[in-house]
Amino acid sequence: MTNRRQFLKKAGLTAAAAAPAMLAAPHVKAQAPIRWRLQTYAGPALAEHVVKPAIDSFNKIAEGQMEIELYTADQLVPTGELFRAMQAGTIDAVQSDDDSMNSPVDIKVFGGYFPFASRYSLDVPTLFHQYGLNEIWDEAYSEVGVKWLSAGAWDPCNFATNKPLKSLEDLKGLRIFTFPTAGQFLNRFGVVPVTLPWEDVQVAMQTGEIDGIAWSGITEDYTVGWADVTKYFLTNNISGAWCGSFFANADRWNEVPDNLKELFKLTMDSSHYYRQYWYWGGEAQLRTEGTKLELTTIPDEEWKTVEAEALKFWDEIAATSPRAAKVVEILKKYRDTMEKAGPPYRYS
Repeated sequence: MTNRRQFLKKAGLTAAAAAPAMLAAPHVKAQAPIRWRLQTYAGPALAEHVVKPAIDSFNKIAEGQMEIELYTADQLVPTGELFRAMQAGTIDAVQSDDDSMNSPVDIKVFGGYFPFASRYSLDVPTLFHQYGLNEIWDEAYSEVGVKWLSAGAWDPCNFATNKPLKSLEDLKGLRIFTFPTAGQFLNRFGVVPVTLPWEDVQVAMQTGEIDGIAWSGITEDYTVGWADVTKYFLTNNISGAWCGSFFANADRWNEVPDNLKELFKLTMDSSHYYRQYWYWGGEAQLRTEGTKLELTTIPDEEWKTVEAEALKFWDEIAATSPRAAKVVEILKKYRDTMEKAGPPYRYS
């Protein structure tokens, strides 16, 4: 009992002594939340799937410590100016492919749809995480003041047109909206690449300014409305998955506390995961159950000439820089591994 009285007495004295100090403590102002503006390559309907769920999740879990404002294609700056705007700090972060946003790095051609670099969507994360593309991308972007954050896969690159495509001859003269490097490659088969603001594509199809689109798989054709202005979908593709990334202004990224950096990495991964099954399931379902597009196919033997031409294209790109050569070497090693592994990795 004595010990208890002594303890309570000492505790009371300690509290009393501390009270003046507590009253005299200066008022500490709460730190203002970090605010970012992130622009995606995707228009509003597509952004609902490819980025908005991840950003909404980040903002919810961050609980006011940081908030990311999401802007869709061309809302703040044209897609072709995304890199420069991010580099200058006009916007803080970007979700896009290197090719579309015209990154001033020697590996930009591998973003978007580099011809036949992938057969399936899982090829992209495997190449980055297990074959060393992560390190190469980080190195390239660190040289130009931008923090490359994470790459993931999207949908394959198929043609949606108003003319049925059943042979390579049918490609000749077609005015096609597509990505810069994909267009450079398709030009070898008589395709005329056309560059337009994303939101103008549907009207351009309706007015006959373009003959088709090679920008996505069938899931996006339905999601963004392109299936409403085209008639045919070619089942052959020039790439099994679009390769896109998240990027940030390097200074703004360095200002973010480590816990929020980790949170952003986790929500990027959640975005990559969502797209894996959304596209995979969507491509199959809309091919079999979709009612807006008629499927056409160019015979496999004929399409193999396109794939063979892609390997020549790879060698031409490899000659442009040592780093590009390193990427091509990795792609060739991966291709060889997958072909040797056989089904289900590759089917002859």
